Amino acid sequence: MTITIYHNPACGTSRNTLAIIRQSGEEPRVIEYLKAPPSRERLVELIEAMAMTPRQLLREKGTPYAELGLGDPKWSDDEILDFMLAHPILINRPIVVTPLGVVLARPSEKVLDILPNPDIGPFTKEDGEVVVDASGKRVV
Repeated sequence: MTITIYHNPACGTSRNTLAIIRQSGEEPRVIEYLKAPPSRERLVELIEAMAMTPRQLLREKGTPYAELGLGDPKWSDDEILDFMLAHPILINRPIVVTPLGVVLARPSEKVLDILPNPDIGPFTKEDGEVVVDASGKRVV
């Protein structure tokens, strides 16, 4: 089974998502997308698979979003993709690809919807938020 996560180890949501995947019994292919950004073609494939637009995948916090004026609706999808490729930090994360689909795992528990084995047992996020309780029931 191949699961891929486009990961930023500095991001708590990304770390929690990776931990959920590993707790499901899978060891994913981890792509630190800030070091190895996806190609334009791959980025377009991911966006289409998530049924999103490039604008919906833009990350604002901690990025040059404001300084580049990306809130302005004048930017086309192609131009937004250009910005994402020039500044990979603008790509929201984590993006997870499994045989069951592709998801922007925000919040991290969204990854459970596309995991082949979503019965991960109890899981608590780094911040103490319970995702799956001791009985195996999804809380969030």
